Amino acid sequence: MKLVSWNVNGLRAVMGKGFMEAFHAFDADIFCLQETKLQAGQIEMDLPGYYQYWNYAEKKGYSGTAVFTKKIPLSVQYGIGIEEHDKEGRVITLEFDEFWFVTVYTPNAQRELTRLDYRMAWEDAFLAYLKKLEETKPVIFAGDLNVATNPIDLKNPSSNKNNAGFTEQERGKIHHLLANGFTDTFRYFYPDKEGAYSWWSYMFKAREKNAGWRIDYFIVSNELNEKLIDAAIHPDVFGSDHCPVSLEINL
Repeated sequence: MKLVSWNVNGLRAVMGKGFMEAFHAFDADIFCLQETKLQAGQIEMDLPGYYQYWNYAEKKGYSGTAVFTKKIPLSVQYGIGIEEHDKEGRVITLEFDEFWFVTVYTPNAQRELTRLDYRMAWEDAFLAYLKKLEETKPVIFAGDLNVATNPIDLKNPSSNKNNAGFTEQERGKIHHLLANGFTDTFRYFYPDKEGAYSWWSYMFKAREKNAGWRIDYFIVSNELNEKLIDAAIHPDVFGSDHCPVSLEINL
């Protein structure tokens, strides 16, 4: 099974930058998006062979997620069941026979860390949500988590240690999540690989210089580790300030 996740930073924009070509080239069993920046009815996606599920933010042109799957899920849930966290279209959960699939767009702590307190509350609620799902079957979740876990996961860790996405508080939450029975699949296969990034600033020719961050993930319940085949980052796919990430798993 091949799974792909991509923060498109505006789906309508990336449609004119080769999105459909990339989508068909991946031929994924499940393909999920973050930051679609859409409202219902603003785009029509012709994806033969795929079922489509969309979660929109109340605020126009903001956030939003989508999942396209070849196999129809047993059930679909939007959000995590907490009103204050479910207004921005950040989570979609699909239930399949052997696993839960969750796509997530984690809130950004923002410049000056104005949303850090909210981000911390979100992290606790989202982990509790995942652990509740795990009571019935293992979880695969994917998306833009807006955090670089360790110094190896960004080009300039020393100058970013107090910036959104690399604060001690945010890194503490992802470390806590992983310690609670989850595996970062890319690091499972490539624990020491440097220069592996999934997001680059549009400024200062950052992508050209590969001055990036790895903030897009596939994370799985530990019990699925023996079924993992490979994980990858695809910096050769353009159209967004993020590139797609993928997971191959034997399910």
